Amino acid sequence: METKLKYLKSKATEIRKLIIEMLARAGSGHPGGSLSSSDIITCLYFEVMHHDPKNPVWPDRDRFHLSKGHCCPALYAVLSLSGYFPREVLWTLRKFNSMLQGHPDKRVPGIEVASGSLGQGLSVALGMALSAKVDKKGYRVYCLMGDGEIQEGNVWEAAMAAAHFKADNLCAIIDYNHFQIDGRTDDVMNLEPLLNKWEAFGWHVISCDGHNIKELLEAFAAAKTVKLKPTVIIAHTVKGKGVSFMEHVVDFHGRAPTEKEREIALRELSEIEKVEENIEEEE
Repeated sequence: METKLKYLKSKATEIRKLIIEMLARAGSGHPGGSLSSSDIITCLYFEVMHHDPKNPVWPDRDRFHLSKGHCCPALYAVLSLSGYFPREVLWTLRKFNSMLQGHPDKRVPGIEVASGSLGQGLSVALGMALSAKVDKKGYRVYCLMGDGEIQEGNVWEAAMAAAHFKADNLCAIIDYNHFQIDGRTDDVMNLEPLLNKWEAFGWHVISCDGHNIKELLEAFAAAKTVKLKPTVIIAHTVKGKGVSFMEHVVDFHGRAPTEKEREIALRELSEIEKVEENIEEEE
């Protein structure tokens, strides 16, 4: 287990470095939410989900839908590291004629459906989950949403429908970093009591530290055991996680790092890698 945790932590740090590099080269994009969701996406693709980079349309694959599509740098990074496309393609992010747009679409191997219009993702994921039920398939569907996003009414319509249809093969994850483009979610439209709301809508609710790999793996494992109701994981995260000057800073919701900021961020993330390696050697 310890070896697995170290491996996943290392992958998450690598993904954060790729996010910074991609956005700095592009000169635009959304670092804050990409960094806060990196651990979640790492766990899904490198441990939790059944998928095959050599066959992206494998019928029995688990499905992942990034509802908060603006945070696609994290997803692009993990898809590349998983083997869906070469790493050098990452440097074309947001470039003319690149398949790696500012929001993902199906031109990218491993992307199930285009996303980006916030609030629609849970409905899309529910459709996938119900399709599996109709076709008697065993795959699971995972949907990552932003906390600002769940202020959208469409999310709660989908939540009500998922519980009604007992979609126990559906797992939603909320990247609860407490920031959206206009400021703190508490100030824009307070979400609390969030856990109670999802429970009231008939969901099984798990709350965890969204940067603790062990807690995330336990949450995903628990979700697989739930029957006759969907599961939502409320992952408590830090906007801009891993880069000191981006953490808890709303400006980095949608501002790419400058060249100087890129250098500082990559240096900090490299230091995190060294610390993790030293811990591993000591153990």
